[in-house]
Amino acid sequence: MSNSGQPIDILLVEDDPGDELMTREAFEDNKIGNTLHVAHDGQEALDFLYRHGEHADAPRPDLILLDLNLPKYDGRQVLEKIKADADLAHIPVVVLTTSAAEEDILRSYKLHANAYVTKPVDLDQFVAAIKHIDDFFVQVVRLPRQH
Repeated sequence: MSNSGQPIDILLVEDDPGDELMTREAFEDNKIGNTLHVAHDGQEALDFLYRHGEHADAPRPDLILLDLNLPKYDGRQVLEKIKADADLAHIPVVVLTTSAAEEDILRSYKLHANAYVTKPVDLDQFVAAIKHIDDFFVQVVRLPRQH
């Protein structure tokens, strides 16, 4: 729920079924009432964002959780497209990935990621990380209103 009490739409771009499941469990465990949409690769993420094909009726997400290592288009390419598009650039993007490489962190921020979070391996720490992201981007930060 946003600080206005309204649920928000979150797009999770994640190709690993285990990480998707852990994210869903984190939402349930933390009683996060927001709507989680999932794209399983970079192409599906772009189809969702541009409302192509089966995603023609997709809502505009208020927050994007983006893995870097994706098939078809990797997360860096997806991030670059989002931030270069005037209709999408305002959407906060949190890179949520296993990579702790300084090169990935630096490149993500250069591509205008709003935050970079390395996925904890431990389930409890992963759940806590998702809760912190939700607390910060949904409870603390003011998100732009969608049209």
